[in-house]
This record gives sequence, C-alpha cells and structure tokens, in this order.
Amino acid sequence: MIQWPKSNDALGTVNRGNPCESGLCTLCLSSCKGKCETWMSSLVGRKLLYPREFGNITSGSANVTSLGLGYHSLRIQGYAYGSRGLAEGLTKDPDDCIFPNVNIETEFGNEITTKCRLPIMTGALGSTFIAAKYWDSFAVGAALCGFPIVIGENVVGVDRKSDYSDGRIRSAPELERRIDTFLRYYDGYGAVIVQMNVEDTRNGVAEYIAEKYGDKVILELKWGQGAKDIGGEIQVKDIEYAKFLKDRGYVVDPNPYDPVVEASYNDGSLRSFARHSRLGATDIDSVEGVSKGFMDKVEYLRKLGFKRISLKTGAYGMEALALSIKLASEAKLDLLTIDGAGGGTGMSPWNMMDHWGIPSLSLHAKAYEYCKILEAQGMKVPDISFAGGFAREDHLFKAIALGAPFTKLVCMGRAPMIPGYLGSNIEGVFYPEKKKQLNGHWDELPKNVKDIGTKPEEIFAGWEAVKDKVGANEMKNIPFGAIAMQGYADKLGCGLQQFMAGARKFNISEIDRDDLMAANKETADETGIKFMSEAQDDAAKTILKG
Repeated sequence: MIQWPKSNDALGTVNRGNPCESGLCTLCLSSCKGKCETWMSSLVGRKLLYPREFGNITSGSANVTSLGLGYHSLRIQGYAYGSRGLAEGLTKDPDDCIFPNVNIETEFGNEITTKCRLPIMTGALGSTFIAAKYWDSFAVGAALCGFPIVIGENVVGVDRKSDYSDGRIRSAPELERRIDTFLRYYDGYGAVIVQMNVEDTRNGVAEYIAEKYGDKVILELKWGQGAKDIGGEIQVKDIEYAKFLKDRGYVVDPNPYDPVVEASYNDGSLRSFARHSRLGATDIDSVEGVSKGFMDKVEYLRKLGFKRISLKTGAYGMEALALSIKLASEAKLDLLTIDGAGGGTGMSPWNMMDHWGIPSLSLHAKAYEYCKILEAQGMKVPDISFAGGFAREDHLFKAIALGAPFTKLVCMGRAPMIPGYLGSNIEGVFYPEKKKQLNGHWDELPKNVKDIGTKPEEIFAGWEAVKDKVGANEMKNIPFGAIAMQGYADKLGCGLQQFMAGARKFNISEIDRDDLMAANKETADETGIKFMSEAQDDAAKTILKG
C-alpha cells in the first residue's frame, strides 16, 4: 500500500492525520488548526503554488508517481512549441502565450448551457449536519467563484421545520435557505443543483422545488456515490428525533420504537441512532429492454418544469457504468457525475469506504472507453463530471484530460468544504458574539493563522477580490468562509492555467488525452494512456531519421 507523506517541506504544509491521495487527511475535522495544502491555500491563495522561503532555498521534486495505480501515476505533458485555443486577437508570439491568457471557463448542458468560471463543482452537501452548519460559506463562496454547488439528498426529510402533509412536502425552510443563499450572489456562472433520492421522490420534493423555483434549479437524480454502496446516513443522538425520522419514512438503526432499544437509550448505553436512506437505483434489472422506467421519470420531471436534469452514479461495476452513460445519453441529460471509490462523505461505514467499488482512475478510464463506443454509434455523449478524491490543480488537469473531450467538470467533495470551516473559525474569533451561530471552534487565532496575519485583510488573500466583486458595503454580509473559498479557487485556477500553458493549451476545451503520460506500465494498460517513454516516441524517431 502506498503511504502518502504527512508533510511537504517545500510548501511548509502538514497533515494532522493520515493523508490520502487527494492530500486531505482521511478524517477532516472542521476544528482543524492546519495546515494541509488545501487549508493553507484557502488563506494564502496562489502563493501556495510555490516553495516557501524564496531567496534562501532551492527545492527538488519528491516524485513518487511511478508507484502504484491511481491519478498520481499519471504525468502531464509539456511542449516546446505551438499553441492551441488562444483567444481571438492573440498570436503564437511569446508575449501572448503566457499562462494568464489561459481560459479555464467551461460549460455543460444539453439544450441549455450552464457556464462556470472554473471547471469544478462541489460534491453533494446534504443532510449531514456539517453541511448545514457551514452552508452560508459554501454557497456564497461557490456563487462568487462561479461554480456549481450541489444540495445533497434528504435535506427536506430531516428538517423538523418542514411541513409534510397530504402525502407530500408543503414547506421546506432549510432547503429554501440553501437555494436562496446561493441565488443571492449568483451572477450567471455556476448553478445550484438539488439531488433527489428515493425518500425525496416519495416526499414530493421535486414538485415542491418546481413550484417554488422552476428552472432556477438543476435537479439531480442519484444512483449512488463513490464512498459507499448503500444509501446516505446520518447519526442522531436524540431518540425523539430518531422517531421523527422513522415516521418520515427513513430506515433508522436501531429501531427507536423497539422497547429494548428505548430501555438501552434511557440507561445511557445507547447514545446514537443511524438514519439510512434507501439504495439509489434504477428500476431496470437488466440491460435487455432499455430504459422505460428511467425515461418515464425524466419525462415526468420535465413536465414539472425542470429544463436541466443531471444524474449522479457511484463506483459500481462496468455494467452499471455503461447503463448510466447510455441512459444519460438517451434521456438527453445535462450532466453525468461519475464518482469513483475513494470519494468523500459526511458519514459512511469505514471499511465499506476502503473496500467496495471501483477506484476512480479505473472507473474513469472505462467511462471514457464507453463514451467513445456511444460516439462511434452516432449517439450524443452526455457531458461528464469525474469525482472521487480530487483536491489540487494537477487533479483537475488529469481528470479533464483522461475523459476528454467529454469531461467538462471535476467534482470535488471534501476539499472545497475546508475553506468554509476555516473561515468560520477565524470569523468566530473576530466576532465572538457570532461564534455559536458560525459554528466556530476557536477562541483565539492559532499560530498557523497568526503567522500569516492578524487582521482579516492580511489573513485572506482573497479579501480584496471579493470586496471588488461585491462592494465595500456588502462585505459585512460575506462569510469569511466564502472569502477563504476565493483564495482556494484562485490557487486552483492559477495552477491549472500554468499546467495548461505548459501543455500549450489555452482553452479548457483543447485539453486531450495526449496531454497525459503513464508513469508505469500498469497505469498505461489500465487507462490506454501511453507509457511516458513511449509517448511521442514515433514522432521523435521521425525527427532523428529525417
């Protein structure tokens, strides 16, 4: 098993816990005082692209990408000539072929185009309480940065204040809060996507959203995710809340109405309950027959008024992967998110996270192969988003290139949540009267923050960019977590521009699979990407023999 280093001396970053391939700890705490790469970049932005202590150091790569199978075992090509995708009016002159001229905007959709300022989207931030606690930071940050945010499953069902009568939801204040928070700062880039599972469908959430928001919302159907092969879960500590969830139609384990369970709770030996959603699925039992049930569901949603519909699928095997791509094509969906094993979560059975499903690289490589099969048959391939363990700018380039030209976005789950926690903790220190409301954990700034600055304007590299966008008077309404999101997005965007400029690709649509190399033969065999010393070898020999 590959052991990822806990610290990066060049960047001055350290993981609190055990790091995984994304660079995040396997357990990411909202109270964390630093300082992994994502945590630090939320504060200092693009400065974290470079080694620390310039002028007093030299640095060298700690390259480990030749080991094992994963996105880390892909390398990015660079070229000594050429340029593709330069904006109109620019030339191949060196003064134009600079990384700030790289366009990282993207778009997706079938009949209606959704524009994004950078090619990322969030994972589904649903009924786990951490999503609710820091939602303002997540949603305002996504709106200001111009990328889609996904409201995950069960938000309505777990809301005690929502009104469920006559067999369907009549009011949903928490869902409304989440949608309205994003829309307040939405400026035409990004989108708010609401995910639907079995319980949401039964509770009439789609009908409620259609009546309240119409086509302002993208609706996402859910088959699964990369973190687990089971429905969504949360833990609750109050038996009365557990009974409420049971009455709402959820699976609650253990059963809060069981007298033995109630006795255990009253004794104090039972301290929590797990609420489970039903398995996300389609009603198709085999590939024979095609897709009537799924198509009927999509058609019903379109009649409700949803002009944009997406699908999220998990780390299932090849049959389910092919089925999701085929049905997304047939139903003319706007986006298909394919989440590989290793994807993040607010709650999952831990050993299930480690041992179920197809890891991201293998799943995504097959997704590309299956998309090509559809394309060869003359079918329209759906726009794709890859998910499952992404946090850095190199991840963005690799995922987009591996699935090119079909991959329009990279779905990032846990990473863009870190700016929200961090900013909220800092804001709670400066405004202690708001600390509880902000769910802040700190009473004072830790050393890792003080080393950067002691005033918000010093601490957040994204402060002035946000101020310029919203105006000085509006800054009082902007969560510090959203400002931290600006810093993180700035680092990702600048880093991606640099990789693209080195590959001589000046528009996101120009990235292709030839911009990747496999660092070992196993990765080459699995992905169809050429081994690094074989890539361009024919062209090299032609030069020598010419």
